[in-house]
Amino acid sequence: MPDSAFTLDGVTCRYGDLKAINEVSLNIDSGHQVAFIGPSGSGKTTLLKLLNTMRVPDEGRVSVLGTDVTTCSAREMREFRRRIATIPQHLGLVDNLTVAQNIVLGRGGYRGTFRSVRDLIFPSKSDLSEIHAILDRVGIEEKLFSRTSDLSGGQKQRVAIARALFQKPEALLADEPVSSVDPARAHDTIKLLTELSTENHFTLCVSLHHIELAKEFFPRLVGLRSGKVVLDGSAEELDESTLTSLFLLNEAEMMTDA
Repeated sequence: MPDSAFTLDGVTCRYGDLKAINEVSLNIDSGHQVAFIGPSGSGKTTLLKLLNTMRVPDEGRVSVLGTDVTTCSAREMREFRRRIATIPQHLGLVDNLTVAQNIVLGRGGYRGTFRSVRDLIFPSKSDLSEIHAILDRVGIEEKLFSRTSDLSGGQKQRVAIARALFQKPEALLADEPVSSVDPARAHDTIKLLTELSTENHFTLCVSLHHIELAKEFFPRLVGLRSGKVVLDGSAEELDESTLTSLFLLNEAEMMTDA
């Protein structure tokens, strides 16, 4: 595994005239856990898209798992996405499939079209055994054959986490994974993600609005504001007023989610 999971060097990303990411340089070591914090529109989602190669920069360079992806082909980009699991903000689950079927999709990138369809319809015993073990670890093993549409919001979150684990990633990225759940569920979810990162030795990058969760669970906080990195350090190193002021945007600074 390379020493650096992700490196950004002078990266800028534009949407029209808007600089969603503005001259950002950042390095994240393999196996580390980082929370990206900041208000809506600060650039957190675009930053995650750069890390999972769904977005290429307009300026600067991005290295993922030791390779400069700004020079890679589309096929090489897809190879990297197999090694990086992403939990999108709205989870990306298929409600009319069972839990097991949703999790099987986590390895779709490793398998050809025929096998992916076969595994979706007739999951192998070995896959089901592995999925059951993962569901046991995330606390919903009894939901293996439940229809995903019948689950609670918190259970769906755990299915999304289980799908990411089934992918056997070198890095896991989660975009606002607790934006729509109550504080107790949010605490449990972030605790679970950081524990799984430690147990399975993968890099974890999570975007959060919740300063207290970021401070409690992450050894490194990266604060974004108007597309720029404005703070980077541990909770102990960062002044409380500095963390709070990150979310106090002037009206002139507000922009749409990026």
